[in-house]
Amino acid sequence: MKKIEEYVRSIPDFPEEGIIFRDVTSVLQDAEGLHLAIDSMQELIKDVDCDVIVGPESRGFIFGVPIAYNLRKAFIPVRKKGKLPCETIEKEYDLEYGTAIIEMHRDSIKPGQKVIIIDDLMATGGTIEAIVSLIEELGGEVVKIVFLMELEGLKGRDKLQGYNVESVIRYSGK
Repeated sequence: MKKIEEYVRSIPDFPEEGIIFRDVTSVLQDAEGLHLAIDSMQELIKDVDCDVIVGPESRGFIFGVPIAYNLRKAFIPVRKKGKLPCETIEKEYDLEYGTAIIEMHRDSIKPGQKVIIIDDLMATGGTIEAIVSLIEELGGEVVKIVFLMELEGLKGRDKLQGYNVESVIRYSGK
């Protein structure tokens, strides 16, 4: 059996020279790779008590939903502004060039609920930092944050200090 790292396609000089793009679609396109990715992420939370799984669109949905299903937990989507139909709370956060706004339904997290956040990639940590803020605003407690891949050179963990963060694959560069 291949290791999960072997399913990730690395594309040099994309989107710009000097960057190695870690392509998650090569994992998704292979049945064994997808199975291994979900199992590996789920293994990182096997001893963590939680009430709900939260994931940002779109790849947090891809990995978070099957994990929530396997654990018989609810899945809470975090979406870009304007995509959720009911009353929401929102958070603006910084991107490399500009800002973005994410939203959650106001009734998605109940006070005191223990939350695990699942996503495919941690880069600068801005998206997850914003999600943590929304969860805590609703009274939830983030008990674990899990990524399939992490780009350590972008120092995303710095924004998530004090939280239990794990990644299946850690790349030293950007």
